[in-house]
Amino acid sequence: MTANSVSAVLLLSCPDQRGLVATVADFIYRNNGNILHAEQHTDAGSSVFFQRVEWELDGFRIPRDGLREAFQPIAQRFGMTWALHFSDEAPRVAVFVSKEAHCMYDLLARLRMGEFSATVPLIVSNHPDLEPIAQRFGVEYACYPVTPQNKTAREQKVLAKLREARIDLVVLARYMQVLSEDFLRAYPDRIINIHHSFLPAFAGPRPYQQAHERGVKLIGATAHYVTAELDRGPIIEQDVARISHRDSVADLVRKGRDLEKVVLARALDLHLRHRVIVYGNKAVVFS
Repeated sequence: MTANSVSAVLLLSCPDQRGLVATVADFIYRNNGNILHAEQHTDAGSSVFFQRVEWELDGFRIPRDGLREAFQPIAQRFGMTWALHFSDEAPRVAVFVSKEAHCMYDLLARLRMGEFSATVPLIVSNHPDLEPIAQRFGVEYACYPVTPQNKTAREQKVLAKLREARIDLVVLARYMQVLSEDFLRAYPDRIINIHHSFLPAFAGPRPYQQAHERGVKLIGATAHYVTAELDRGPIIEQDVARISHRDSVADLVRKGRDLEKVVLARALDLHLRHRVIVYGNKAVVFS
């Protein structure tokens, strides 16, 4: 496969049964396809099969715009939930922020360096503080101050703005507002959030102060898809850092921010490269 070649990526899940792997491979082989990556997993507890298959489109006999129709009979035969993507797709991403800039800075820098196959045409915030950073990167900054009284109306304006900007994916880069179920329905499994995950967990205000007072030995960060149940959506990526008695609250905050940046970037990368299948409240993540 050359640098400019385009590949197709098939993600599927269905009840586990005989012939799944062979049938998918045969579909690609009979149409002159060359498989680049093939990964699978069976959840023994629920007897559900998951698979990610990527193959070259160069020389493939079925035209790209006819692939979904051609594969549909196989999907129906096995009762598959499936999605087809292409490696040259560049989703349009909206980054949501409040006042903390570290995750936004990191994502915009990585995008500028070409680490992600995506574009960020829009940054949405409930505060004006970070607009100069957006201007520096040449990204539109839309500010919608939120109060308990205007929250519903503001969300409708934000959704209208996302439609206008043709946004495919929303990334909450330390956006400190809870999104309504109406908002979540507009982007199912297409809103990624990042937050700290202390061991043990500390809810409420000043979590780093609470963690410091308890003398924690591990802190972490979790990136997940957003659902109606706060901070309990399917987890995409996590990581931890060691903490000792020598670390101050400021040290915990600094280490926590570093984790948040890296974990959010990994989660976004996995999503953009079509390596995640959501099943119930879990995510199957292929490496």
